[in-house]
Amino acid sequence: MSAEAADREAATSSRPCTPPQTCWFEFLLEESLLEKHLRKPCPDPAPVQLIVQFLEQASKPSVNEQNQVQPPPDNKRNRILKLLALKVAAHLKWDLDILEKSLSVPVLNMLLNELLCISKVPPGTKHIDMDLATLPPTTAMAILLYNRWAIRTIVQSSFPVKQPKPGPPQLSVMNQMQQEKELTENILKVVCYDLGAAYFQQGSTNPAVYENAREKFFRTKELIAEIGSLSLHCTIDEKRLAGYCQACGVLVPSSDSASQQLTPYSQVHICLRSGNYQEVTKIFAEDNLTFSLPVQFRQSVLRELFQKAQQGNEALDEICFKVCACNTVRDILEGRAIGVQFNQLFLRPNKEKIDFLLEVCSRSINLEKASDSLKGNMAAFLKNVCLGLEDLQYVFMISSHELFITLLKDEERKLLVDQMRKRSPRVNLCIKPVTSFYDIPASASVNIGQLEHQLILSVDPWRIRQILIELHGMTSERQFWTVSNKWEIPSVYSGVILGIKDNLTRDLVYILMAKGLHCSTVKDFTHAKQLFAACLELVTEFSPKLRQVMLNEMLLLDIHTHEAGTGQSGERPPSDLISRVRGYLEMRLPDIPLRQVIAEECVAFMLNWRENEYLTLQVPAFLLQSNPYVKLGQLLAATCKELPGPKESRRTAKDLWEVVVQICSVSSQHKRGNDGRISLIKQRESTLGIMYRSELLSFIKKLREPLVLTIILSLFVKLHNVREDIVNDITAEHISIWPSSIPNLQSVDFEAVAITVKELVRYSLSINPNNHSWLIIQADIYFATNQYSAALHYYLQAGAVCSDFFNKAVPPDVYTDQVIKRMIKCCSLLNCHTQVAILCQFLREIDYKTAFKSLQEQNSHDAMDSYYDYIWDVTILEYLTYLHHKRGETDKRQIAIKAIGQTELNASNPEEVLQLAAQRRKKKFLQAMAKLYF
Repeated sequence: MSAEAADREAATSSRPCTPPQTCWFEFLLEESLLEKHLRKPCPDPAPVQLIVQFLEQASKPSVNEQNQVQPPPDNKRNRILKLLALKVAAHLKWDLDILEKSLSVPVLNMLLNELLCISKVPPGTKHIDMDLATLPPTTAMAILLYNRWAIRTIVQSSFPVKQPKPGPPQLSVMNQMQQEKELTENILKVVCYDLGAAYFQQGSTNPAVYENAREKFFRTKELIAEIGSLSLHCTIDEKRLAGYCQACGVLVPSSDSASQQLTPYSQVHICLRSGNYQEVTKIFAEDNLTFSLPVQFRQSVLRELFQKAQQGNEALDEICFKVCACNTVRDILEGRAIGVQFNQLFLRPNKEKIDFLLEVCSRSINLEKASDSLKGNMAAFLKNVCLGLEDLQYVFMISSHELFITLLKDEERKLLVDQMRKRSPRVNLCIKPVTSFYDIPASASVNIGQLEHQLILSVDPWRIRQILIELHGMTSERQFWTVSNKWEIPSVYSGVILGIKDNLTRDLVYILMAKGLHCSTVKDFTHAKQLFAACLELVTEFSPKLRQVMLNEMLLLDIHTHEAGTGQSGERPPSDLISRVRGYLEMRLPDIPLRQVIAEECVAFMLNWRENEYLTLQVPAFLLQSNPYVKLGQLLAATCKELPGPKESRRTAKDLWEVVVQICSVSSQHKRGNDGRISLIKQRESTLGIMYRSELLSFIKKLREPLVLTIILSLFVKLHNVREDIVNDITAEHISIWPSSIPNLQSVDFEAVAITVKELVRYSLSINPNNHSWLIIQADIYFATNQYSAALHYYLQAGAVCSDFFNKAVPPDVYTDQVIKRMIKCCSLLNCHTQVAILCQFLREIDYKTAFKSLQEQNSHDAMDSYYDYIWDVTILEYLTYLHHKRGETDKRQIAIKAIGQTELNASNPEEVLQLAAQRRKKKFLQAMAKLYF
């Protein structure tokens, strides 16, 4: 052997031996070979290749003796080859996903046609005419499989795909393509998921077909719930199905109760179609908490709005910013960079934009549940926004916001100030045209600007003091309390503070108080207390007058802190706070500037915490003469104390009445006109009372104690009712304690009284929306002003809150005969006559006359005979039976007869059974009415 031959043999023997590929004809020779082949981990050829080979060999045409091409002969060899192809497909469990991916349309069409033949489906039969329920399972399965494939092929052909490069055909059956297309068009009404996809594809040209698609997709969801998502011969892509269902829910909204809970997708599309763009911003802001809408969808909505804005709809500019702001907050929460669009829209910031951005940020994060990464992302975003702002007022808006203060620690806020300080030279230097125009050198001016910026931002008393020392070291000519026009102090204090001779001390006291008052206003009580404490420490050294001023302001701050904190849950204030309030009220220091609001808050505080003993018995007499709020508080407290007593002992109620009547009276004066005639001029805000009506209303809106609010409401309702031209009285609790008349009706401004009643009810319901007495007053107001639907809403709400939504009986002192009669009149004027008849049963004495008259009306706007189940009075039901018989209304007569025939309404039943039947019907009727009017 030569060396070259030896090398070739060594190379050949070193390569692993690849087993030869099994040829298609070998499966004809050995029956069990196919099963063995398919069991292999990686059979070669693969199953789909075998199907192609078997069908290609079985469909080869033959040539006769005259050299004419004949169709493939129907011999044993070809039948076995087709059967082998079917066996391979069965091994693949007839998975259309696999078959469609690997086989061309003609091959798969041929395979499925063979399945139809072997399943004994008569050729040429229209599948739509066949009743699948009567067919054997194998036959039905073959028909379903073929039609599913036909529909999937149509749907798939509608999607744009990259065209493959032309090549030799896979089989000689390409001429069957047109025949296959005609066949599939006749079978589009046979299956649920694939048929739904077909309908969805057709919907682009015929929107009505989307309804059919929706029906099929939702039916598929039901079937999956019943039999599971995995079946032997059917697999469903559940994510794709969910997408189809969601798309159909948007394109064809359903009206049934199950779909009333619209998805965010549907809500956004409905808003876009209706032009309700403000609601879109609300949905996007809410979605920032749930992350349910994909970012791509949100961006597509923004692009659509931009296009509309560019087409000339300028009103959408604001909406575009708001949607962009919502999307930007979503991006930063998920760790993405801020987009170019937001930076462009925020090039010219204003107060409204910053307010909205802060609102979105606050609504987009739940500080109690948010992770540290979310909080960090939000904090970094707010810092970057601050660094990008030139206007210090806007920076202060963000840095003083509650979210900013919560997310950033003191050290981080100080670091932010340092960063802005580094940025300031560039900003300030670039606006200086000529340095010689200034008395101070440029570098000093730059430093002053930096320090003033820090002074505006800081809420740290020690840092504020240090900044002012530096500033006064640079220049003695500036008044630094004027740096920000947002720094305001009450006018009663300004004379004392601005009279301080030392400039540094004056600036420091003014700024500390202004910042403390601002922090208190925005409910940043912690910083407010620090600023006030520092100011108190400072003024104690040189001014007893200012020391008392600061003690008064700190008392007001402590009242607000308690009311906004533990007081919300009903916890009584500490005894030392009550003592300090008493001390303030009894204070008799001359020349101390006092704010009226502190006296208001102190009296309201005592009333809210039921310190009636002090107000009625212990308050010094001089206070009653000098402080109108103490006088008013004393009368309110005494009236509350005397309520349980006999009517003749309620002297203070009369005194309170006279005080309020004077406040609501108009002062008149005579004036001679140019023509010599004398005219009467009425002054709306009277000076006859102890305070103006606006001051009284402001004071009342500081009260929260239910009995005090009820007394005030009762007084104003009574005052409203004494008007001569009043048609419908308003009802209220304790109304009998007030005088029944006024000596001089013309002196009272009843228009102002009516406005006050409405404002007081609105405020009281904001404190407690479940007070049935206040709800009845609100209902009576609507009734008196002919707003009957709104009146019914509040009458029903009053009953619901005191009966566990009508699951218990409504107390008779809530649904009095007067309330029921007003509900009857409301229903009558709304043409809801069947409701009138049912409500007539609620009266202590059933009003048959009104009930029968209402039932005679034929243009009722309510549910009519659907309400018959709520009638428990047999007399009314018998009248209904007679009435429908007289009118020839057979169906309605049968409903009435059925209602009468209920055994629990039998007159021979015990009284408790009849009462239980009535109560059950009352409950159901009132709940039905509540659903209608709520």
